[in-house]
Amino acid sequence: MFIEIKELSKFYNNSLAVNKISFEVYKNKTLGLLGPNGCGKTTTIGMILGLVSPSEGEILIENKNINKFKRDEILRRFNFASPYVELPKKLTVKQNLEIYGRLYGVGNLNYRINEISNDLDIKNFFNKKTGELSSGQKNRVSLAKSLINKPEILLLDEPTASLDPDIGDFIRSYIQEYKSKNKVTILLASHNMGEVERLCDSIIMMKKGKIIDNGTCEELIKKHGRNNLEETFLKLARSKDEF
Repeated sequence: MFIEIKELSKFYNNSLAVNKISFEVYKNKTLGLLGPNGCGKTTTIGMILGLVSPSEGEILIENKNINKFKRDEILRRFNFASPYVELPKKLTVKQNLEIYGRLYGVGNLNYRINEISNDLDIKNFFNKKTGELSSGQKNRVSLAKSLINKPEILLLDEPTASLDPDIGDFIRSYIQEYKSKNKVTILLASHNMGEVERLCDSIIMMKKGKIIDNGTCEELIKKHGRNNLEETFLKLARSKDEF
């Protein structure tokens, strides 16, 4: 495996947000992280990124504990995109990409910005302030920022939330194409079950901070006797069983 999560927990005062979860993400594969709001998905991503300190457990990248090595060496291999995390609003699109490119130490930065901007069709609003962009434009810029350093590990938190079907499909198609051409390992948190079925090699389901099931989409649909992943998700989310 590439990423290994071992018995990871996070407490906030007396609240347990993530409860001893363990899972693996294999190299060049996409793992879906599913669950209702408040189940611990974003906290888990925050811990993997090093933005949230685990209360217990380990996060290993190629068997190296990320908390025992130089953080910048590990995080240089990561990047992250979420519509809920705003880029600096008063900077233009180009300025944002330049700053993040420098932070990641990207070589030949102008070439890389030009390349990723052409791919994601964002050049026509290069000089607009990020705070003035539409939701679809912001999502494409956020994705461009997340790929500026050609990360080995890409964490995506609901990358197509609030997008119209056309832009949402464009983003999903681009992620599929990018993964097929590059060696990238993806952890995807999403509430769009069609997106998960399209992009993910396997999934884990979370509820109340715990992992309650895992497998491929087909395996879980069959196991729970449903017709599709959305019905499976609803069954697990609404179940009153304690896991």
